[in-house]
Amino acid sequence: MRFSIWPSAHQPWSEILATASYAEATGWDGAWIADHFMANAVGPFPPETPVLEAGTLVAALAASVPRIRIGTLVLGNTYRHPAVVAKIAAAVDHVSGGRFTLGIGTGWQENEHAAYGIELPPAGARIDRLAEATEVIRGLLRTERTTFKGRYYEITDAVCEPKPIQESLPILVGGGGDRTLDLAARWADAWNTWGQPDHIAERSAALSRACERLGREPDLIARTAQALVFIADEGADAVAKTEQLVERAPMPAVGGTVEQLRDVVAAYAEAGLDELIVPDRSLGHGTAKLERMDRFIDEVAPAFR
Repeated sequence: MRFSIWPSAHQPWSEILATASYAEATGWDGAWIADHFMANAVGPFPPETPVLEAGTLVAALAASVPRIRIGTLVLGNTYRHPAVVAKIAAAVDHVSGGRFTLGIGTGWQENEHAAYGIELPPAGARIDRLAEATEVIRGLLRTERTTFKGRYYEITDAVCEPKPIQESLPILVGGGGDRTLDLAARWADAWNTWGQPDHIAERSAALSRACERLGREPDLIARTAQALVFIADEGADAVAKTEQLVERAPMPAVGGTVEQLRDVVAAYAEAGLDELIVPDRSLGHGTAKLERMDRFIDEVAPAFR
């Protein structure tokens, strides 16, 4: 199993770079960046919280951190035309020396669409748009010229040069709904969603069934997932506090002692997970964050590599 860090884009660039650089130096496998223009109105950060733009961040990390894989988790399809996304992906792959994974999703956050004047269609239409966008992006990145005429996108004899360094730059589709899984089964090289091990096992099995309906080998699609990770310090009080943090977390979360986290990761492995992504927002700040990163990668991860 691979283990990657997810630095929050709410942090200053200096902190994002420091976290990714530390991850590279200490044996982590990758760094992922989310794509939002402002904080979610119902999340833990107020809307005016600074947020750095994802495409710029992955390019900067690709140039600054030379070993680990870099990826977007995930670019919102409502924000950018897929031809523009293909050009961004190819450029970042060159900057990184062939270490980029393009993660894409439907887009969903209501307040940023409203504030920036970007249309947010109903969920079904967003999935239809993402399906077309994924086909456009694959064509541009992997064929000499691409012509596509769909309901939402149309390109004619389009080129995307230079092509990525990777012969087949991985395209990751994010989302856990049945229609998104069908899309991933058709077009994706990797799939991602939030969830604890039981949820990941159920959704991964559904993805495999979708692949089988299409005649595609399920093992061709890498399974990736994330949850907030809370690592308990020593002592019964610290363990109890960590359990409360997991229960109250706004997103799927796991936590406990190192021994308990090994059991959790074992359950992810049993579910067929290929990569566990750890958001740094639940690890604290400064030295405390780095210490928790060390404990996870040194004491939890080795048994699953």
